[in-house]
Amino acid sequence: MDKKVTVVGAGNVGATLAQRLCEKVLCDVVLVDIIEGLPQGKALDLTEAAPVEKHDAHVVGTNSYEDTKDSDIVVITAGVPRKPGMSRDDLLSVNKKIISSVTEQVAKYSPNSILIVVSNPLDAMCHVAHDVSGFPRNRVIGMAGVLDSARFRSFISMELNVSVDNIHAFVLGSHGDSMVPLPRYSTVAGIPITELIPQKRIDELVERTRNGGTEIVNFLKTGSAFYAPASSAAEMVEAIIRDRKKILPCCIYLEGEYGIRNLYIGVPAKLGKNGMEEVIQIKLTAEEEAALKKSAAAVEELVEAMKKLA
Repeated sequence: MDKKVTVVGAGNVGATLAQRLCEKVLCDVVLVDIIEGLPQGKALDLTEAAPVEKHDAHVVGTNSYEDTKDSDIVVITAGVPRKPGMSRDDLLSVNKKIISSVTEQVAKYSPNSILIVVSNPLDAMCHVAHDVSGFPRNRVIGMAGVLDSARFRSFISMELNVSVDNIHAFVLGSHGDSMVPLPRYSTVAGIPITELIPQKRIDELVERTRNGGTEIVNFLKTGSAFYAPASSAAEMVEAIIRDRKKILPCCIYLEGEYGIRNLYIGVPAKLGKNGMEEVIQIKLTAEEEAALKKSAAAVEELVEAMKKLA
């Protein structure tokens, strides 16, 4: 295939993403991880699934970034989840070091690549990748809004018993408790959900969306979501590789849009062959705008805390 995508991190999200990319017949995939044998084993397993799934995508597992050279897109899923007893600053410190190291290698071997950051805390890690790589903002994008919007769409589908294919939804802001689902812009076959679902119930669906990741963690006990995050990252990769000009909610470095400057935050963006090709500015009510500004303030607090870390 003429496109090469590297997935950094061969854990559940990374390996599932590699599977999604192969089965969509989008690109050849390099799966890289620091754990010896892990990416090689998963890559071989995916290769042996290819005859059954009937695709010819090549998958390489490696511990060396030299094998990632000249990647078109690099998706960063590496990092550690927050563990019991770990403070926010501890998590920030550990993942900042991991993402910094990864990004240095990526920028060295694939200086023209587009980066998609999946690692948490997402908004803050986008800043790390942006600063370390020195890439322009159109080539460093965060995946969160696609996932959060997919969760919102799923809950709307379950509530109304309609196909998810009929549902469009936008979730803006940070990937966390202060995210901003927008019921006014969430529709079923073009009909706003505000006309189909009582406000009290909408509020409950919004709250469930905000806690979507935590709900899954509570079920799994020893892990976190990976199917939906992988699918969400794959949708972004597909939009870029196929130059779809698709409008998706992504974590973007804003330069004055929505009244926010020098900060990564979730907004609608057009994705194409150049990465982020346009920030789509939609009209917000005063309440929605205040919620987005509050969400941006939460991200800014994380970024400032991260600057103080060694």
